[in-house]
Amino acid sequence: MESPCKQICVLDAAGRVCLGCGRTLAEIAAWGTATEAEQARIAQAAAARLAR
Repeated sequence: MESPCKQICVLDAAGRVCLGCGRTLAEIAAWGTATEAEQARIAQAAAARLAR
C-alpha cells in the first residue's frame, strides 16, 4: 500500500498528529513494518482524523 504521506510534515499543536497525512507519530513510525492490513487501518484512521 502506498504511504498516505503528502510531503507536508507539520505536527498539530499537541505534537501528536501530522497535519499533512493525519497519522500519529506512532503510526508514521510503524508504517514501514506494518502489514498491508495494518497499513489500511492506519490510512483509514488518518483520513478520518483529517476529515474532522
